[in-house]
Amino acid sequence: MKKFLIILCATFALIFVACLCLNFAVVFSSRKSIVGRENAKADVIIVLGCGVKPDGSPSDMLRDRLLTAVDLYKSGAGKKLLLSGDSKNAEKYDEVGTMKRLCLSLGVPEEDIITDGLGFSTFESVNRAKKVYGIENAVIVTQKYHLYRALYIAKSRGIAAVGVPADLHTYGGQLFRDIREIPARVKDFILSTAK
Repeated sequence: MKKFLIILCATFALIFVACLCLNFAVVFSSRKSIVGRENAKADVIIVLGCGVKPDGSPSDMLRDRLLTAVDLYKSGAGKKLLLSGDSKNAEKYDEVGTMKRLCLSLGVPEEDIITDGLGFSTFESVNRAKKVYGIENAVIVTQKYHLYRALYIAKSRGIAAVGVPADLHTYGGQLFRDIREIPARVKDFILSTAK
C-alpha cells in the first residue's frame, strides 16, 4: 500500500510539473507577440467569443473585446473583423449575433464583418480562421491571460499573428479563469501538436 501511494504521488507530481512546463512553453513562446494598439496591423482582426448575458447583451469581457477590436479597425489595424464564437443554437444562445450587433452599432459596415458561429473553443476559432477562412495574418483580440494560448495556436496553424489585450476593466472571477487556463493551455498545446 505504501509503495502504491508513493507511485501515485510521484505520478501526480510528474503530471503537475509537465503541466507547468507546457504552460511556460505556451506563455514564453507567445509573450513577444502581444503588442500595443499602435503596433497592430494585419488583414483581419479576430475577436474571440465570450459569454453573453441572458438578455442577449455581451458580458463585460466580450464587450471589451469588441470595443478594442472596433477601435483597432477604425484606426486601420485591419480591413475586416472575424467574429468567432458559439452560435450553434442561435435561438437560445448567440455569441456571434450579439457580437455582430454591437459592431454594427459602433459603425462597422456589415461588409467588413465575417461571422463564424462554429467557434466553440479557442482552438476551433483559430483553427477555422486558417482552415475555413484562409486567414494568413491577423490581430487577435481577447484578454491578456487568454492571448498567450490564442497566439500559440495561431502560430501552430501557420497564421502570422499579434495579439492586443482587451483588458479595459478588472473582471470578477479572474483567479478562477487563470486556474482554468492552465489545463486549457495543456489541451491546446497537445491539439496544436497533433493536428
